Amino acid sequence: MPDRLLILNHQQIQQKLDRIAYQILEDNLEEQEIVLAGIIPQGSIIARRLMQILESIATFKCTLINIELNKDSSTLQFKTDTDLSTCSNKVVILVDDVLNSGKTLAYGFGVFIDVPLKKLRTVVLVDRNHKNFPVSTDFSGIALSTVLKDHVYVSLSENGEEDAVFLG
Repeated sequence: MPDRLLILNHQQIQQKLDRIAYQILEDNLEEQEIVLAGIIPQGSIIARRLMQILESIATFKCTLINIELNKDSSTLQFKTDTDLSTCSNKVVILVDDVLNSGKTLAYGFGVFIDVPLKKLRTVVLVDRNHKNFPVSTDFSGIALSTVLKDHVYVSLSENGEEDAVFLG
């Protein structure tokens, strides 16, 4: 990849996800069940990996749902693979790969606007600090201070061995 700077390699990404999983555990020690809501495509991969880690360290049940957002629409348009009523009165953790402007997470919040939740938390692997929306993350792998023209590329493979985060 020409003119791209490696920010996180496979091992570093795994370390970040392990740390985030422990933070989620600490934030939800009293819970019986939490819902990890991954924003397709990359957020779903991260949510699935977090679920695998949590299943080995937590006593609570983890449920995974995938959210497909139409990010180009000026109104909220989404699909989920699970009925949102399964989230009622539970902790929901909204997961995405990169927080840039905040629009995707803001749309993600909108998915749950009519669902009574115990609490809603957010996870991103990379927080770019260029928010146009008043959105912040509860748990992030790394915060990058970048210029607007920079692009963060998150590459996640199914087996995790080729994972990387680049700045270019």
